[in-house]
Amino acid sequence: MDLQYLSNTEGKHTAVVLPIEKWNMFTAKHQDLKSLENPKKQDNKLKPSSFRGSISQKTADDLLLYTEKARAEWERNMNGSPLL
Repeated sequence: MDLQYLSNTEGKHTAVVLPIEKWNMFTAKHQDLKSLENPKKQDNKLKPSSFRGSISQKTADDLLLYTEKARAEWERNMNGSPLL
């Protein structure tokens, strides 16, 4: 099979190009590969609500507290206080 390899600047192979005839043969045998041809047709968009509950409530509270402290520090620095 005539494959072409694509490489990055370090010479590491990052992709393979195969003849369209081989691709058509593979997709005829493996129908699930057809989904790779048109990824825009797939509805893979996740809504923010999909991530609800992905972290514990304690972690969420800790992140919120950290964000509030960082915001207060930023506003303090923006109002002319010297940087620590």
